[in-house]
Amino acid sequence: MDEKKALLQVEDLKTYFHTEDGIVKAVDGVTFDVFPGETLGIVGESGCGKSVTSLSIMRLLDEKGEIAGGKITFDGEDVLAIPESKMMKIRGNDMAMIFQEPMTALNPVFTIGFQIMEAILLHQDVDEKKAREMAIDMLKKVGIPEPEKRIDEYPHELSG
Repeated sequence: MDEKKALLQVEDLKTYFHTEDGIVKAVDGVTFDVFPGETLGIVGESGCGKSVTSLSIMRLLDEKGEIAGGKITFDGEDVLAIPESKMMKIRGNDMAMIFQEPMTALNPVFTIGFQIMEAILLHQDVDEKKAREMAIDMLKKVGIPEPEKRIDEYPHELSG
């Protein structure tokens, strides 16, 4: 039988935060695998470490956070050893996080189109005209009405 290889492996992940009151063990020994084509749902009470687990995998912890132990492997590579320049190319292209607060997902001072195009230009070898076309197409795919108009609007101009 052909054994599938995990796309993402998280082994004994420990993520701690250094606070004025001492060390807070936000994640302490999490292990899971995600295989190609699978979806993993992480559920739990507020404050149990779901978001911190995801932020650790993406290497997006703030300066107080530290991955204190464990191993994260993505597509055969040790995520904790990847240089930041390469990690920036992986984020948003091969690996992404959908944040739980939709109203904070877009920066209010930039147009919707600018923000979508920024990600396309960072990860695809296209010019601005093609990036704009791709952004409009994405808005169409998710059912945003009048995407050609919405692309030049600001996040507050979209309804919730």
